[in-house]
Amino acid sequence: MSHQNKSLPIALLGLRVSIFLVMFMWTIDKFINPGHAAKIYEHFYFIAGLEDSVILMLGAVELIILSAFLAGLYKKFSYGSVLAIHAVSTLSSFKQYLSPFEGPHLLFFAAWPMLAACVALFLLRDEDVMLTFRKSIQNN
Repeated sequence: MSHQNKSLPIALLGLRVSIFLVMFMWTIDKFINPGHAAKIYEHFYFIAGLEDSVILMLGAVELIILSAFLAGLYKKFSYGSVLAIHAVSTLSSFKQYLSPFEGPHLLFFAAWPMLAACVALFLLRDEDVMLTFRKSIQNN
């Protein structure tokens, strides 16, 4: 096995775990502080008035998707969902990119390398095999 073939699964695992960690923290925020999450939905997604129960349900759905993502299950769905969630989050912050040196806006640029990592992981999902559950019934 070549060095590249040995390194790729390790690199993909690193991407999967680090993407999970970031998104997991955003998901946990929905459970710990649903009011904060509701403000984010209002400010960035223009969805106002979300009740705590809706935020908690969104958090539960995200947690299920993230669990499948971390476990490497149903890769087309879970990796694709993580990519879509992060892409919407990244693109919805468009105004912050236009004024990068105001307030904490510069931090929003960190979303772009993570988006690239999500794209890479989705495209290479069949190569991402380290510490995953591999079942023949999976939809890779």
